[in-house]
Amino acid sequence: RLMESGGGLVRAGDSLTLSCAASGRMFSNNGLGWFRQAPGKEREFVSAIDWRSQRSSYADSVKGRFTISRDNAKNMLYLQMNNLKVEDTAVYFCAAARGSLGASGKDQYNYWGKGTQVTVAS
Repeated sequence: RLMESGGGLVRAGDSLTLSCAASGRMFSNNGLGWFRQAPGKEREFVSAIDWRSQRSSYADSVKGRFTISRDNAKNMLYLQMNNLKVEDTAVYFCAAARGSLGASGKDQYNYWGKGTQVTVAS
């Protein structure tokens, strides 16, 4: 399973790092991703990374502010979020893809964490 941590209440302009710990099985051969869901909105893609950390992708809304990384030896996924904005407020989910590449489509992922709340105040 996957478990997110690191969420919280911060002010606009602050930084936060989310972590995602995998247990029960190794995901070192899987692409991994971060999604988020704000109240009343669809779950949306944030970032993804392939199994060897050679390629990462970002939603336009977070490009230049967020950085995804992974540590396969520790079975961990991270999301460094800088210069947070009020519109980044959401529940953030980590997910493991069916294949080895990171992907932006939710249907490409078959393991999901339960999410961690990030609230950015103005």
